[in-house]
Amino acid sequence: MEAQNLSFGLSSTLPTSPIQNQKNLFFQILLKPSSSSSNNLTLKGVFLKPHVSFSPKSFPSKEFFQCRNCLQRTEREATTVPDSGVSKELRKKKLAVFVSGGGSNFRSIYEATLEGTVHGEVAVLVTNKNDCGGAKYAREQGIPVILFPKAKNSSEGLSEEDLVGSLRAYNIDFILLAGYLKLIPTELVQAFPRSIFNIHPSLLPSFGGKGYYGIKVHKAVIASGARYSGPTIHYVDEHYDTGRILAQGVVPVLANDTAETLAARVLQEEHKLYVEVAAALCEERIVWREDGVPLIRSKEDPNHYK
Repeated sequence: MEAQNLSFGLSSTLPTSPIQNQKNLFFQILLKPSSSSSNNLTLKGVFLKPHVSFSPKSFPSKEFFQCRNCLQRTEREATTVPDSGVSKELRKKKLAVFVSGGGSNFRSIYEATLEGTVHGEVAVLVTNKNDCGGAKYAREQGIPVILFPKAKNSSEGLSEEDLVGSLRAYNIDFILLAGYLKLIPTELVQAFPRSIFNIHPSLLPSFGGKGYYGIKVHKAVIASGARYSGPTIHYVDEHYDTGRILAQGVVPVLANDTAETLAARVLQEEHKLYVEVAAALCEERIVWREDGVPLIRSKEDPNHYK
């Protein structure tokens, strides 16, 4: 099955992705001799894999690929990520996390950035509840907190336009919704295309949509007689839970389960899955199949997709 590589991590200020017309891309190949293996390719700038194949034997021992139409020049912090035998330097991605409650998924992602499991940093937290557990934890860690949307009868909080401007000011690469219970405005979806993700506590498309959140989801799963449940991470569009599915985790529904016991097991899987997806995003391991389905390339085996 053929897949095309998308290069993530470009500035979200761009109205469209620069890879939409790969035929017009012009790549400059600078050849530099080296004693290292010919399979080790160092990529500078932003690399967009052309729709052709190259044999490493055709080139000298080390090659440097540079895209002439790079739209952003940034300092890159060195990290090596497997990519079909290609090593490349990646800068740390900047993340914005949205929460409405305790923010346990937010904490898992934040801790993973500190440990180095996720090659990124949580630059800002957005919440619709200024006193929620997630917001309090963010302040304790020195992470800026933004209130959105504007509270009724209050001057606090940002408008849609101001939120987009603030996130751009933080140079945000990806937005991760972690228990955020408000519908994401169209302005934000359009400003950050294919860069906003949500985690839902059921196997979408089942038990999703408006009104399906929190414990309500788990009650519905048990009442249906479903034998399996689990979290789904999907791209965010203008509607509830309808964006393209990126990853899922499976949790069995036991015969004596209550909504609370099922919720606890699904939440454990959420913490694991969201960290794995955040790591893949920051390492630019997301590819898109020709039919528009996003896949995650395995870090251990670049030829395997999850």
